[in-house]
Amino acid sequence: MTGLLPLDLLSYDFMRRALLAALLVGALAPAVGSYLVQRRQALIGDGIGHVALTGVGLGLVFRTSPVWMAVLVCVLAAVVMELVRARGHQRGDLALAMLFYGGMACGRLLISKAPAAGGSAGSLDGYLWGSILAVDTGDLVTIAVLGALVLAVTLGLRRQLFAVCQDEEFARVTGVPVRLLNLLLAVLAAVTVTVAMRVVGLLLVSALMVVPVAAAQLLTRSFRATQVLAIGLGVAVSLGGVVTSYQADVPPGSAIVLLAIAVFALLGALAAPLARRRHRRTPGPGPVRPELGPAPGARGPAGGGGWHNEV
Repeated sequence: MTGLLPLDLLSYDFMRRALLAALLVGALAPAVGSYLVQRRQALIGDGIGHVALTGVGLGLVFRTSPVWMAVLVCVLAAVVMELVRARGHQRGDLALAMLFYGGMACGRLLISKAPAAGGSAGSLDGYLWGSILAVDTGDLVTIAVLGALVLAVTLGLRRQLFAVCQDEEFARVTGVPVRLLNLLLAVLAAVTVTVAMRVVGLLLVSALMVVPVAAAQLLTRSFRATQVLAIGLGVAVSLGGVVTSYQADVPPGSAIVLLAIAVFALLGALAAPLARRRHRRTPGPGPVRPELGPAPGARGPAGGGGWHNEV
């Protein structure tokens, strides 16, 4: 409540771990989510989150790390999902629906029988909605290691991943390994979901992957700028959500997502007048001569040179 509140937060070990986890997850989720939004798969995190519950249940049953077990299960599920999508089966959406809901049902069943869970819903709620107290030192190390690897791949292969998300056929013609990169992106999404489940929860992780990206799109004109701004917004709302959850005694996942939506609404209100002002200052394109094509500075027909067409 006071100006000394940050110091008060840092005096607790569990809050230091939670804030570090929020920092990592806040950067990781929008970095991967920017590609999912680009290829119009914004809700894929929800499906992976359903399957992750099976991994959590297996980890509790066999007394191993639920996070690592969830990573393994989600990576396998993500590969299956990508193969179904790539082959374009007519009933592929039905197969994926059964995979998603079967994964959640199986996870709930396993958690109810796990000795560590004691048949209660306490452990389940922590994974579904996030829990500050659930982040221990081992989880923090796992989040840091996996998060660093995913961020390195996501940012290091930005151009290749963007090319695949923008136009698979064109990327294939230019020699980009489309199948391999599609599988890689599916694996990155799976790891991101499992890494983020401690902070934001499996049911809300998709929002952290999408909402900061959608907010960044309101102000940026290139993919690179959108991704960078989305990462910044993700970090800000994740840290702010954890602090809010501590103050108000509410689940951190809910606080993070509601704060992200509030930021989106605020930027949406500011973006419209800024866009009108920028439009008034932009000189119109010169006349088009058929033999030369559009005049320099003229925008193409596909959305006026929007952010999604630029790296």
